[in-house]
Amino acid sequence: QVQLVESGGGLVQAGGSLRLSCAASGSISSFNTMGWYRQAPGKQRELVAAITSGSSGSSTNYVNSVKGRFTISRDNAKNTVYLQMNSLKPEATAVYYCNLRANWIDYWGQGTQVTVSS
Repeated sequence: QVQLVESGGGLVQAGGSLRLSCAASGSISSFNTMGWYRQAPGKQRELVAAITSGSSGSSTNYVNSVKGRFTISRDNAKNTVYLQMNSLKPEATAVYYCNLRANWIDYWGQGTQVTVSS
């Protein structure tokens, strides 16, 4: 069983920054992808950013709307993934969910609210 615990959400003014963290515990394959999804009211859940594991380096993927402003990173020793969000815009307001994908199985965190005021 894999558990994901998120932290770091909150209320911030437009143009501000937030850093989300997600710590994974349990039986975790060394080969996995960790990422952040978000779901705004009335909208579908979308991938924000993802990062693969790898002893020789990780690869990242971002939704176009956050490129250049958000940075995803991970600490494999701590099984933790981070999302640094800069220059936040009101349209980033959503519940952000941590995801870990391993062996074709998706695990989800409970979600953390991010609210960006204009």
